[in-house]
Amino acid sequence: MLLKDTAAQTVIADKAYDAHARLVQPLLSKGRAVVIPSRATSRQPRDHDRELYKARHLIENFFARLKQYRAIATRYDKTARNFLGAIHLVASIIWLA
Repeated sequence: MLLKDTAAQTVIADKAYDAHARLVQPLLSKGRAVVIPSRATSRQPRDHDRELYKARHLIENFFARLKQYRAIATRYDKTARNFLGAIHLVASIIWLA
């Protein structure tokens, strides 16, 4: 359950989520900011925050690098504590590299 205090104020997604009637319009009506670039074939292109979208790309690339480690990608550890420790270890290795 998502509490009202912790609800996201901004939704950042890629072009695949450019469904105006199903996704963008309900979010805008709830007062959320939407950072989703329009598809190239869109009749009415929508403006988006390019800098915030670049940050999304960096985060997505970090998760892709994290998944290059087999133990993380396959959830090798049985307990959540050990899995989180493995994520911390791999994240520090990525950060130092």
